Amino acid sequence: MAASAGAVLWRDRNFVNFLGVQTLSSVGDSFSFVAIPLLILHTTGSVVQMGVVTALSGASGLISGVFAGVVVDRFDRRRLLQACDLARFVLLGAVPVIWAIHPLVWSLYVLLPAVSAFSMIFQVAYTTVVPSLVDEDQITAANARLYGSYSIAYLVGPALAGLISSRFGPSIAIAVDAVTFLCSAAGVFFVRVRRPAERDAAADAAGVQDDFLSGVRFLWRQPVLRSLTVLLAALTFVEVGLNDVVIFRLGHEMRQSDAAVGAVMSVGIVGTLLASISVSALNKRLGFGPTWVGGWILCGVAVAAIGVAGAVPLVAVLAAAATLGTGVGGISSMSLRQEITPSHLLGRVTAAFWTLHSALGPLGAAVLTRAASTVGVAATLLVAGLVCVVVALAATATPVWRMRRDRRGGVHADPADETVTG
Repeated sequence: MAASAGAVLWRDRNFVNFLGVQTLSSVGDSFSFVAIPLLILHTTGSVVQMGVVTALSGASGLISGVFAGVVVDRFDRRRLLQACDLARFVLLGAVPVIWAIHPLVWSLYVLLPAVSAFSMIFQVAYTTVVPSLVDEDQITAANARLYGSYSIAYLVGPALAGLISSRFGPSIAIAVDAVTFLCSAAGVFFVRVRRPAERDAAADAAGVQDDFLSGVRFLWRQPVLRSLTVLLAALTFVEVGLNDVVIFRLGHEMRQSDAAVGAVMSVGIVGTLLASISVSALNKRLGFGPTWVGGWILCGVAVAAIGVAGAVPLVAVLAAAATLGTGVGGISSMSLRQEITPSHLLGRVTAAFWTLHSALGPLGAAVLTRAASTVGVAATLLVAGLVCVVVALAATATPVWRMRRDRRGGVHADPADETVTG
């Protein structure tokens, strides 16, 4: 069924248009993935400063997450996607302008958290749009293809960002990043999104707090989503700052050039491409629980090994293994949430889910980067990897492990969990 659903998607012009838009947006994100840490590293030489910017951006995403679901569920989702892309174009476009006049590191503390806020709204809207473009039994296949386009963008983007940064400087790479968001905003004009079939009558009268709490209540009443939220809160604590630590290891400890750092990060993204190819088959064969748990165990083992890897190619391979694990887990949990959440609630549930499980992310980024500068990268990544493995194993004692799928791709839980079936 997964292969059949995939074949249908490639013939769906509307979905293909959406896929193209997301690919452009992902190219922009992939440039930021490398260019922003390099810009900070070149300007300050401090991994702690990298962690501060990451922490501030994470905190901004958390704050915007409180109202992102409300905005997405109340307003036109297609226009929101355009507005967020245009905002990111303006904000990121300001960075190379400032650096051309005089580098001001403090400006990044303002601009990048604002970018993060619009990225949160974009991601919530993007997640709610997928079930409006495809049928229910195509959701996992659609997410896999979207993740695949993301992977391809990240295969090319970081390497290009590294090369441009090496040749012209990180600020120019960020300028290219900004332009991709402008192109993405233009592409959204060619995407048609179905409006939710149901309306939440109380939503229009409710305040932001009540709307956010409606998403929280739905998460709490769903045992699998409740467990995932708690587990991912612990995983996010150690995961958010990993990119900064790995780039610091490559650029500072291993003395690699910007181009080499970009190339390694691009190779690392091969894992997400493999995840997009394999996740549907893994879920069908193993079930949601074992697939999700296995993905995070793989990530933890790979992260721990990066800290002691002495060769740059080995770091790249281990980074690919880590992103394979997080990709499998991410696609699986996103698809599950889309399948069992009513369309009119999906924005609020998604925002509540991301806000709650990301709550410790900013603190984790600050702690991880601080630890890397004091006790060393090897010890920091070893502990981070062990945390991922322990949390993944803990999931075997929760409803997450008992989640299964039927032959049509619908999702079901153990009857004792009283979870709504999809």
